[in-house]
Amino acid sequence: MIAGIGVDIVDVPRFGRQLEKTPRLKERLFTLEERNLPLRSLAARFAAKEAIAKALGAPVGMNWQDCTIRKDEAGDPQVHNTGSVAAASEQRGIKSWHLSMSHDGDMAIAMVVAER
Repeated sequence: MIAGIGVDIVDVPRFGRQLEKTPRLKERLFTLEERNLPLRSLAARFAAKEAIAKALGAPVGMNWQDCTIRKDEAGDPQVHNTGSVAAASEQRGIKSWHLSMSHDGDMAIAMVVAER
C-alpha cells in the first residue's frame, strides 16, 4: 500500500551557485559518502531528499544527514534512512522506498514512492 509520494526538480547551475555561496551547505545537506559526487549527482540526490521529505509530509526537525542515497549492486538508487528520517518513516509505517532519479542538461529530478 502506498503511504506517500514525492517529486522534486532542481536547476543544477542554480544549485551549484548556492553551494558556492554557502560553503557549509554541502555539509548540511549531504552525508560524508555523498559530498564528493559530481554536481549533477548532488543535485539529483538533493531532489531525492526533498521528494522523501514530501512523501513523509515534511516532518518538523528532519535532518538531511539522516538520509543517504546509495546505489545498490546493480547501480539502482536506494534510500537509506537513519535518525529523524527513519523515525518519521516508522511513524508512517513505511517499510520500503522506491526511488527514481534523473538528470539531463541543467535539470535534475527525483520521484519517490513510500510503501507500507
